Parts: sequence; structure tokens; C-alpha cells
Amino acid sequence: MIKRKKLLLLLFLAAPTMLFSQTDTLVKKIVKEKDLRLSYYVEAESFGTKRETEPQNYVLNYSEINGDKSSKSNWLNLGLYSRMRSEWRHNDIRRTDTYSNDYLLLFKTRAYIGIINILDPFRGAIEFGDSRRNNGNYAPDNRDVNPTDIIQAYAEIYFDKILPKDALGNKRPTFLRYGRMAMEMVDRRLIATNQWRNTTNNFRGFRMQIGQDKNDWQMDFLLLNPILRDINDYDKPDTNQEFSAIIGHWRKWSNIITIEPYYLSLKQEAAIANGNKSRNIQSLGLRLYGWIKSTGFNYDVTGIHQFGTDNHKTQKAYAATAEIGYTFQKTKYKPRLSAFIGYASGDKNPNDNESNRFERFFGFARPWSADDYIIMENIIAPKIKLEFQSKIKNTLVKVDTGYNFYWLASKTDRFNNLLGGTANNRDLTGQSGSYLGHNFDCRIRFYPVKYLETNIGYSHFITEEFVQNQQMVLNGNYASDSDFVYLELTFNFLELIKKTK
Repeated sequence: MIKRKKLLLLLFLAAPTMLFSQTDTLVKKIVKEKDLRLSYYVEAESFGTKRETEPQNYVLNYSEINGDKSSKSNWLNLGLYSRMRSEWRHNDIRRTDTYSNDYLLLFKTRAYIGIINILDPFRGAIEFGDSRRNNGNYAPDNRDVNPTDIIQAYAEIYFDKILPKDALGNKRPTFLRYGRMAMEMVDRRLIATNQWRNTTNNFRGFRMQIGQDKNDWQMDFLLLNPILRDINDYDKPDTNQEFSAIIGHWRKWSNIITIEPYYLSLKQEAAIANGNKSRNIQSLGLRLYGWIKSTGFNYDVTGIHQFGTDNHKTQKAYAATAEIGYTFQKTKYKPRLSAFIGYASGDKNPNDNESNRFERFFGFARPWSADDYIIMENIIAPKIKLEFQSKIKNTLVKVDTGYNFYWLASKTDRFNNLLGGTANNRDLTGQSGSYLGHNFDCRIRFYPVKYLETNIGYSHFITEEFVQNQQMVLNGNYASDSDFVYLELTFNFLELIKKTK
């Protein structure tokens, strides 16, 4: 059986390559004969799926800071930023109270130092983080609080000449990295740093990458232990969990389609810290995205199958997301209108020997809901979004807004974030219904000055039968709606001193 699963995995990862070799001639007829691109990479354009750069965009090369583009200055990467977010949450359904008002001040600071080029093939980086919270009516948790700790600290062996360049002339670098690190993969729904949250997902272990975003193909390999965020002590790796991944990227025809097959594995040994639960969750996924020629339509589709075992139950879960959007490219504000549907399975029968609850691994929850209520498990979530940009006195302003609906995929499984979790978020009988609610959200982002990013947002959530019924069971009353308002300011210190010519 084990050999059979390994064979299926190899066939899954190899299938796109075998298929492409047979269809390359056909696709070349569709692609323009003379490709003037400098890179194969095409952004998906789907909402909330754009990965953070590596290093992240707050990091600048020293040559950018001092205005010297020579090779003498390009060996050092530096970054320093601080973010403050003020939040008001009214009737937050994640809390055990039905009615509540909570005012939070969240502070996040990051500092980064990276060495490149000068000692090749040896490179490395270290990133410090500090996350704190003021005010708040509820006990602090590691989503908001993680005082001074190391986010990243790794050494790297980097080669950019051992593999031939791609057809566009881009180098195909290879690196092997070990240490503590943070990264985002595929569409961020399963592996993400979670930049919106006040604290960061990170890992300890090995990462190998062949190729880069510019190339026609690229492979990523991960073998990691998740880092446990401790609000009272230094963070430590969870040695009871092992997370591994093989992720492929095929971009040769990226002006039509980008194809990303992947395999993810989470193995957990039973221990006191995890409630003596052993797990072995395997995932096979395939993402397809691109543009439909020059029509302005773009799409992003993913399907995921999970198997293995979850605490002695057979794991059999599924997830799928699909988004199609239209960008009005010839208009001044470049608006994009999109429709999205997301599905992640929930456990159908709590009394059988099968677990159907989708495992979201270490994903980014915010694309599912602006108020952080929804995560990628036991959910059906259709939504429509409108995005556009404008200029006000030479300042670029980006706006996005949308309307979202939410149902449980299984009425007998939990709504993870409701009423503090545990017994309050699940009705084993299914009599509480499946409709969670619907919400409107809006966000405005702009830079009043080059070193200060401003982010203002609002979300209004209207509760429906499942939320209302569960609140009634716990508190004897329910709130018909909730509100979330925030103002976020991000200050990049190095942009302030950056020299321009």
C-alpha cells in the first residue's frame, strides 16, 4: 500500500510535465511567435492571493538606500518597519459574550539583516519581531502578542550557474536553506506568513528551491517543524509536528495558464501538548490560473484532496476554490470585478471512523473574511468583489469592497472561531442549521508620504441561524450583527532616509 501511494504521488507530480511535452506544439500556436517578455511570471490577480516578496517589501538593498547602484553596495539587505493598528470590534462573534465592545491597539515591529552576493555561495539572514497589544477586554493570545523574538535566522548555500538559463535568458538559481524561516507558497491559503495578523507563522528546518519566479519552471521542497509562538517565553519549534511539501510551478505558457501541482504532509506524534492526538494528513493539490488572452478576464482555480489519518480516524477531506474576474484595462481606474466560490469540507458524522474536516495547515485566513471570522475548514463561501484605484493629488489610492455569504459545509461539524471555540461552536445534531451569515467589507489603502502606508477598513457582519442559535444556547440571547473598524499605519524607517537621484 505504501509503495502504491508513493507511485501515485510521483505520477501526480510528473503528470503535468508528461502532458506538457505532448501538448507543447499545440500551445505554441496560441502563444505569440515572438515573446518579448523578460519574465515568465504572471500574477494571478485573484483577491488576497499575492504572495509576499522574499525578502519582504519593507526590506531594501543597501544600494537603494545610499543611491549607489554599484556592486560594492549590493551585498547587504536591510529592513526596519513598525505598524500600529487601532481596532474597534462590536459584538465580536468569536467571543463568548453575545454583546461586546472591544478597543484594541496592536503594535508590530520587524527588523531584517541579510547578506547576499559578497560571500557566495554562502548567504544568510536574520529577522527580529516584536508584537504587542494594548487595551482589550479579553486575555491576550499568540495571534496578537509575541514579544521580542526571532522570526527568521537561517544560513543558505546559493548557486546561480549550475543550471542553464531559461529561454528568456533568466538564471535558474538553486539554494538550500536551514534554520528558522517564514515563507508563502502557492495562493497563501495553506502556507503563509499571515501578514495581516499581528504575529507571524514561521518554521525551523530545511528549504530547497530550484529556479525562481522569473523561470518557466520552478520546484520547492520543505521539511520543517512549526514554531510555537509563546507570549511569555522564547518561541520554540514543535518537535512533535513535521511539515513537508513538494511544490511545482510550470510557467512556460503563463500568458495563458500557470500550473502549480503540490503535495503537503503534516505528521504529528501524540504528546501531552497536543492532547495525545496523532495525525498523518496528506494533501494533493492542483492550482491553475491565468488570463484569457487579451479579453480582460482572469481566473484562478484550485482543487485539493486530503487523505491519511486524524487521531485514528481515516482522513477523507476536500477543498476547492474558483475565482473569475474581469479587469477593465483601458479605463483610468482599472477596476476589477470578480466572483469567488470557496469550499472546504466538514466532518459529516461525528460518530463514524472517518474525519472529513479539511486541514488548513498554516494558511492565511483573511482572504476568506475581512473580520477574521472564517477559516478554511467546514465552509461554503461565495462572494463578489470590486477593486479599483485612483489618484488624489499624485497619491495612488487603492480601494476594494465586496459582499460575502457563509454556510457550513456540514451542519454537524464546528464553526471554528465561534464563541471561543470548544463546545460552543458545534451542534452534533445539526439542528442549528448551516447558514452562518453574510457581510459587507470595504478597504482603502494609500501612501500619504513614501514611508507611511495607511490602511482603513470596515466590515459589517449580519448573523444568521447557526450563529444565532448557538448564541441562544450559551447566553439566552443573540446579536443580529457585528462590526469591525480599523485604522492601520505602517512606517518604513529606511524609506525615510533613502537617497534618490
